[in-house]
Amino acid sequence: MSEKTGRVFSGARPTGRQHLGNYLGAVRNYVDLQDDYDCIYCIVDIHALTTLSETGKLREWTYEMALDWLAAGIDPERGTILFVQSHVPQVTELHTILSMATPLGWLTRLPTFKEKVRQQPDNVNYGLVGYPVLMAADITLYKATVVPVGVDQAAHLEFTREIVRRFNNHFGEVLIEPQAKHTDFPKVLGIDGEQKMSKSLDNHIEIAATPEEIQQRVMQMVTDPQRQYRSDPGRPEVCNVFSLQKFFSADQAERIEQECRAADIGCVDCKRLFARNLADYFAPFRERRAALAAEPDRVWEILADGAQRATAIATAVMAEVREAVGLPPRR
Repeated sequence: MSEKTGRVFSGARPTGRQHLGNYLGAVRNYVDLQDDYDCIYCIVDIHALTTLSETGKLREWTYEMALDWLAAGIDPERGTILFVQSHVPQVTELHTILSMATPLGWLTRLPTFKEKVRQQPDNVNYGLVGYPVLMAADITLYKATVVPVGVDQAAHLEFTREIVRRFNNHFGEVLIEPQAKHTDFPKVLGIDGEQKMSKSLDNHIEIAATPEEIQQRVMQMVTDPQRQYRSDPGRPEVCNVFSLQKFFSADQAERIEQECRAADIGCVDCKRLFARNLADYFAPFRERRAALAAEPDRVWEILADGAQRATAIATAVMAEVREAVGLPPRR
């Protein structure tokens, strides 16, 4: 890998086709970070096993996610490593070792664990408790110096940093304490205008959607709930459509805001404009995605090559970890 500012690691559970929330909150940032960092991006399929109802679709969702990431601009030709978590089994070895240095009380007190228990009370499995330790193993296995996170995810990374500090205090300065790089895009609401965009809530817009599909979903979007008539002045500051217009229709946003406040443009007109601009924005992406989809083996080859390159790093790091904790050397 080339010499750059540092090494970035980030992972996401396989959820299949990506939506606007995924793109604005993570994928777009992944692509931009390639300019300044050596980047390692991982589809964390082992994490998904904590929710047993989803496992039947892991292969399909992994492929679809990789397809979207590659079409969006994650580029192995620029040195970026893209791979599947389970294809580098050293992560489970490091997870086990880190778990020995992580107090159980730390894990059960985490708000994220308590939330997961509420979400799936009939499946509070061991993996759910150890989820943050596996996350720490994901990051530290590749000696990442930087992890991109949203402000709402900062606590997750801080927990990794606590595990690293505890491990290094016991066994020496082996692991790197990663720094957070905060993403700047606010939470993306779904088409209902109330909850975070999510496939499980069916309030999302896929970035691979056709222009017709985009039009259909956008026309369902909630705008200003107090604007009942076309002649009523709008309030762009509370309109979910306008919040996205500011990104996807940036050169028109000022005019749209003025016309909305003056009731010179209606919500239907605003939605139609947004749908066109959104479809145009992702047109190059759709072309790249179609070309990649025509060669499905190519996607799996990229992931296999990424796993091979990730394994080379992981093997070296695990040799250091094993020596530090006193495990017998392998012959």
